[in-house]
Amino acid sequence: MLTKADDFPIHQTPEPIAYAGTDRNFYDRYFFNGYQPDGTEFFAIAFGVYPQLNVADAHFSVIRDGIEHCLHASKVMNMERLDLSCGPISIEVIEPLQKLKVTLAPSNGFAAEIVFEGRSFPIEEPRFMRRIGPRAFMDYTRLTQNVRCTGWIEVDGVRKELAAGTVGTRDRSWGIRPVGAPDPQPPVPMTVSGFFWQWTPLNFADRSIFFHVNADPDGRPWNTRAVIAPDGAGPDAFHESEGATMDEVSLIAGTRHARTGTLNVPLAQGSASIRFEPFLTFLMRGIGYGAPAWRHGGYKGELVVEREDIDLGAVDMASPENVHIQALSHVTLTLPGEAPVKGMGVFEQLIAGPYRPYGV
Repeated sequence: MLTKADDFPIHQTPEPIAYAGTDRNFYDRYFFNGYQPDGTEFFAIAFGVYPQLNVADAHFSVIRDGIEHCLHASKVMNMERLDLSCGPISIEVIEPLQKLKVTLAPSNGFAAEIVFEGRSFPIEEPRFMRRIGPRAFMDYTRLTQNVRCTGWIEVDGVRKELAAGTVGTRDRSWGIRPVGAPDPQPPVPMTVSGFFWQWTPLNFADRSIFFHVNADPDGRPWNTRAVIAPDGAGPDAFHESEGATMDEVSLIAGTRHARTGTLNVPLAQGSASIRFEPFLTFLMRGIGYGAPAWRHGGYKGELVVEREDIDLGAVDMASPENVHIQALSHVTLTLPGEAPVKGMGVFEQLIAGPYRPYGV
């Protein structure tokens, strides 16, 4: 049951706010992405608080002309959960569950102001729960919402307005994940031998389509669902499917990234088919996911802000820090008895360890 309070980083357990807990790995995070309608520019933001570590961090990243420009910030949060700023990056909740604003004050060649407005009510994904022996490796809840984006981004003196039709996705997740310094004594025996994740929030002219799957190394899903949300839909107007599958996936040689794929979503009148054509790769380490020097929740000091520029044409996409990606994709939706419809969205992928259905 999502409520307006869930759009603020004040959770204390993977449950809604009425419940409290004390796990060291508790986190509460905002995520945003967006892309120009012609696909020439992609941007993403992450903002996380880690109450038991007393640390907050934020990241802003934009791809321009083949370079992923990144700004990272970390601070001691002094136990203040409602200070939604970290260095130059700040978030304003204008209308909970509907409209939020990200501001990047001038810093290290960056500045930005972006408003994210929901296309429908957020979906609440099934609670994610995974243990390593006796310990919770993951236990969290996430709301996800496709958005329309307005505003501008400036990098090194070049300011670009977001074109009409710029869309994207934002989410809010809270609960338990590995954060901060690695555990010096993990539980034994080690029972998690791999991690497989796909997430595909897609924007079409009149609807949003969401799919995710977590699976074990043999391909058995342990958390998955697909949702179709018409524009303006409330929580009772979504079509949900538990049987959706990502099929016909072929990997780019030498990597763990998909060249193509087809999502099949069962419907009462047949099946919806969505074909993916990835064309731009965003490295999630640009906003802290798997970043060697900017691990989420890592202690950097009282306040540290750093810039990083990643040449996407020069990096080794097979390196471990580059395995987690969001591939901006052209997508084609085919419904029974209807003409195909074009859209755009991301194909997020993370394959760590073996995944036998893909031969890795």
